[in-house]
Amino acid sequence: MRSGTSIGAHYREGHRAKSDADIINKFETALQELDETDYWLDLLVKAGIVPAQKVETLIKETNELLAIFTTIVTKIKKRKGK
Repeated sequence: MRSGTSIGAHYREGHRAKSDADIINKFETALQELDETDYWLDLLVKAGIVPAQKVETLIKETNELLAIFTTIVTKIKKRKGK
């Protein structure tokens, strides 16, 4: 629950960031939280606590958000490098 809800907080902080470096920092932290959330969801399924089909949508959304945040951070880093 904590890692999953933390993502939104870091996303919001990133939008209020004062510099590209600050945006990158906030969004990379969101990426870490997304990775942790993916881990916990996977663990819940592998431990047999939650059936895979119950969290399938959450896992898909987590992976989509990982791709989106990775793209954003990569583009900002490239822009900064120019």
